[in-house]
Amino acid sequence: MPASHTALYSHVIFSTKNRANHITPDLRDRLYQYIGGIIRQADGDLIAAGGAADHVHLLIRLHPRIALADLLRLVKANSSKWIHETFAAMGDFGWQDGYAAFSVSQSNVADVQRYIAQQEEHHRQVSFREELVAFFQRHGITYDERYI
Repeated sequence: MPASHTALYSHVIFSTKNRANHITPDLRDRLYQYIGGIIRQADGDLIAAGGAADHVHLLIRLHPRIALADLLRLVKANSSKWIHETFAAMGDFGWQDGYAAFSVSQSNVADVQRYIAQQEEHHRQVSFREELVAFFQRHGITYDERYI
């Protein structure tokens, strides 16, 4: 085969530093658009974005030439810089160092999109910690309680 063909989807979750409630409604849409631009620059697609005041969920289609860790480093560094430059009052904004990422098959993309779209309602009943632990358990990921 002379060309590579891929369908690499990932559901990524990461929080603000110290789980601070920095992602306000007036910032949220602009932040997701900015993150989408960063991902497009890396030849990927932001399929869905959502979350709560202290964390984000992203459904990303990755280009095979960039590793997920490298893409997320770009997303976090550039979006944090943009927030500092655009919103002077948010000088203490930052992202946590780590992230959680889960592969998504094409057949589940629509379900993950719906899940991400319902984050505000979802987090009225389930905490971020409970959600993350459930993801880890569902995917058989060993985790350290200190870092949840």
